[in-house]
Amino acid sequence: MAHNLAALQNLIDQFERIQGIGHKTAQRMAFYVLGLTENEARDFAGAIIQAHTKIKQCKICCDLAEDELCPICKSTARNKSIICVVEDPRDVAAIERTHEYNGLYHVLHGAISPMDNIGPDQIKIKELIARLADGAVEEVIMATNPTVEGEATAMYISRLLKPMGIVVSRLAYGVPVGADLEYADEVTLTRAIEGRSII
Repeated sequence: MAHNLAALQNLIDQFERIQGIGHKTAQRMAFYVLGLTENEARDFAGAIIQAHTKIKQCKICCDLAEDELCPICKSTARNKSIICVVEDPRDVAAIERTHEYNGLYHVLHGAISPMDNIGPDQIKIKELIARLADGAVEEVIMATNPTVEGEATAMYISRLLKPMGIVVSRLAYGVPVGADLEYADEVTLTRAIEGRSII
């Protein structure tokens, strides 16, 4: 029956390749696609192909863009003296949702991870250093993830930038709003204490 259909199994397998999607979710997604009309299915497939064809990396910040430059790098309203360094394009979207940051970004497309054979040359560090050569940037905010890999990447980049006279700061990580302190782990509490601010 359904589980013996090669085309269905292939569709499930493709959805399962998406990070964070398990077998049951992949099955639900596959059956959703099967429930589409032929026109809806063509639109769905067309959207995937169009995104894959049209979206590329911004030639300045390495974020996603449809043109040579992303909308943020094109903007004349952004503060060009500050760059926020993130691991992934999704991190740019998350920070932009706060409406609190008005500088530029640099997307590394990963983090240094010797266990996964990812060194500094496999991510966009050289591109960041090249951007800083003209001396226009005064501060670089390291907004890599609070993981071992994210911390290692932040420290590595920080060491490269210090001799350039650029201020390197790190996002303060701490206790989320609404959380109880008793449930926070030691690393989170340490970060919260280190990142405390005067009120």
